[in-house]
Amino acid sequence: MLCLDSVSKAIENLDAEIIVIDNNSEDDSCELVKTNFPNVHLIENKENFGFSKGNNIGVEKAKGEFICILNPDTVVPEDCFTYLLNVYPTLKNPGALGVQLIDGSGAFLEESKRNIPTPKVAIKKIIGKSSSYYNFKLNRNDTGPTHILVGAFMFMKKDLYLKIGGLDEEYFMYGEDIDLSYRIHKAGFQNYYLGSCKVLHFKGESTTKDQLYLNRFFDAMYIFYKKHFKSYKNSFKLVRLSLKLTMLLEKLRLKSIKVNSHDFKSIHLISNEDCLSSLIHKVFNQNIEVTEEIEANIDHAFVILDAKYLNYKDCIETLMLLTSKNNAFRIKPRDYKFMIGSESKYMKGEVIELS
Repeated sequence: MLCLDSVSKAIENLDAEIIVIDNNSEDDSCELVKTNFPNVHLIENKENFGFSKGNNIGVEKAKGEFICILNPDTVVPEDCFTYLLNVYPTLKNPGALGVQLIDGSGAFLEESKRNIPTPKVAIKKIIGKSSSYYNFKLNRNDTGPTHILVGAFMFMKKDLYLKIGGLDEEYFMYGEDIDLSYRIHKAGFQNYYLGSCKVLHFKGESTTKDQLYLNRFFDAMYIFYKKHFKSYKNSFKLVRLSLKLTMLLEKLRLKSIKVNSHDFKSIHLISNEDCLSSLIHKVFNQNIEVTEEIEANIDHAFVILDAKYLNYKDCIETLMLLTSKNNAFRIKPRDYKFMIGSESKYMKGEVIELS
C-alpha cells in the first residue's frame, strides 16, 4: 500500500498507468489493491511465476513508451518520474536508468551502482574486497554511466526492454537485474545512475533472508556465470567453488543475526493530526512529541512520518538526514491506519496497525 500510494502521487500529472503483478499471494493483497486502488491494473497469476516472468507479463500489458520495473517494497518521491522523463533525452545513448536507493534506516545502498561482476570481480567480492564490484567512480549524489543497476528500480523505454528480450525467466528471483543490465550494455546502450533522485527500498521486505533466499541467490549467480562467462574455464570453476563456500558462511552469518532491540529516548510524530497522535499513544502507551518541523538534532528516537502531512520526498530526505543518530523510522501512508518501517536489510520489517 505504501508503494502504491507513493507511485499514485508521483504520476498524478502524467499520462501513466500502474500495473501490479500478483504471483498467487496467499494473503489479502489483491483485495486490498482492488479496494484502495481501483484504477490500478491488477494481474492475478494463478501460480508464482517468479520475479522475471511476472514483470515480463506486466510489460507486455503496458501501454506507455517508458516502463519502470519497481519492487513493492519501495517508496518513490513525488517528482521521481517527471525528473526521469526530463533527464532521459539529455543522456547519450541511454539504456536503463537507476536511482539512489536507501534502506529503511536511511543508509545508502551501494548496489545502486555496480560494475560488471566478471569472475575476477566476483571472487574479490566474495573474499570481502568490494572495491571493484561497486562503482566507486561515481559519488552517491552524482549522475553518470554505470554498468549494472538494481531490479528494485529500473526505468527504460519499453521498446528497448522488448528488444533485449526482457528479464530472463530462467532466473526465478535475484540475478535477473544483473543479467538484464549486462545484456543492455552488450547491445551497445549505456545504463545510467541518477544520484539526485532518491528512492526508499525496504530491503528484506519482498523476501526473508533465509535458506530459500540463499538457495535462490546463489543459484542465480551460478546461472549468470554459466550464461555469460563459461568460456573463462578456470575462473568459472573458482567462482563456482567460491559461491559454495560463501553460501555456507552466509548461512552461519544469517543464523547469528539478531534484530536489535531499541531503547528509544522519545517518540516523535511529524504531523499536524491530533487524532493520529491519540492512536499512536494507544499503541505505545507513551507520550508522543508532535511537531510539524523536522529537528536535525533528534537522536535515539522513534520517528513517525505522516505522509498525509509530509510529501514522500520529505519522508525520504528525513531518513537520510537523521540516519546517523540511531533513530528508527516508520512511515504512515495517506489515509491508512498503519505504519511501515525497517531497521535491518536482512530481516523483514514491521507493520504497526493503529486501529
